[in-house]
Amino acid sequence: MTSFLAARDVSVFYGKMAAVRGVSLQIDAGQVVTIVGANGAGKTTLLAALMGLQRLTGEVVYFGKPHARQPMAEALVSDGLALIPEKRELFGAMSVAENLALGAFSRWRRGLRDSAATLAEVYALFPRLAERQAQAAATLSGGERQMLAMGRALMGRPRLLMLDEPSLGLAPLVTRDIFRIIGVLRDRGVAILLVEQNARAALAIADYGYVMEAGAFVLEGRAEQLAQHERVIEAYLGVAVTQKDRAVGALD
Repeated sequence: MTSFLAARDVSVFYGKMAAVRGVSLQIDAGQVVTIVGANGAGKTTLLAALMGLQRLTGEVVYFGKPHARQPMAEALVSDGLALIPEKRELFGAMSVAENLALGAFSRWRRGLRDSAATLAEVYALFPRLAERQAQAAATLSGGERQMLAMGRALMGRPRLLMLDEPSLGLAPLVTRDIFRIIGVLRDRGVAILLVEQNARAALAIADYGYVMEAGAFVLEGRAEQLAQHERVIEAYLGVAVTQKDRAVGALD
């Protein structure tokens, strides 16, 4: 099976300073892969580089095709990659429906006229967006803005979805719902690259994980194994993630 993403020895520099140092990772169809680590570890920089928004060194292959060394975010979107940034980057003065319509623009420009069916799927996943479709994005709650950011990305029918800190600033019940949707997307075959400081929630939903510190991966393995690793418990969890935790989402 061809990996949706295969990165080898990727580094990202700001001048002479390495923000990301020699990391390698792989994501297959229907797999949730998480990168956990403290703020400033280099997680967001890595996502930006993988999206083609930041120059990198090393080798990256998407859907069996090499990633060019120059920024190529638009081409990657057409291939089926979507990034939901930490700040959501919504158009506040535009309505929920208008923001969602923009998410389908790349497909529309390529002659694909399936946005109505996709919109129905998004509203089924996020009924609250359907209730607020005429409301300005700037007036939404934090949880609703995260739902809108996810819905807008899904309007492009991505095969690989990258999420940067989706639980940031959200109430526990909203966070639980967001992670439930991540599980639904995985079951539909969408690959997920999840960057999270909430290691407990991330490892509870993920299949495989990486621990990032100071720009490098210091641990990797099956999520359930990482959740039991002494170093991860001490630094990020406090206690181990049990099988019961994994079943309910283990959300703080």
